[in-house]
Amino acid sequence: MHAPVNIQLIGEEIAIVWDDGAESYVTCERLRAASPSASNQGERDIFGHQYGGDGPKQFPGVTVVHWERVGNYAIRFDFSDGHNTGLYAYDYLRRIAAP
Repeated sequence: MHAPVNIQLIGEEIAIVWDDGAESYVTCERLRAASPSASNQGERDIFGHQYGGDGPKQFPGVTVVHWERVGNYAIRFDFSDGHNTGLYAYDYLRRIAAP
């Protein structure tokens, strides 16, 4: 697993430099749409019933206002629409930021 060594907000994109020297760029709107939170993706109970995940899938104009590392495995982003519950594991973040 590669970890980010530098994260910056550049305009409407998050720029990430990884520990292997790779760089990733992802728009704030795409990052918000890909939030791994239960409210965004939904979750299933033991019977297979899905709860949540039925909200909007596009977030025009949403920006990142803050972020913080969670342990040694994830980043939590705060978005301008108030969303802040998704934990983006480093591997997941790198996948969604891939071209």
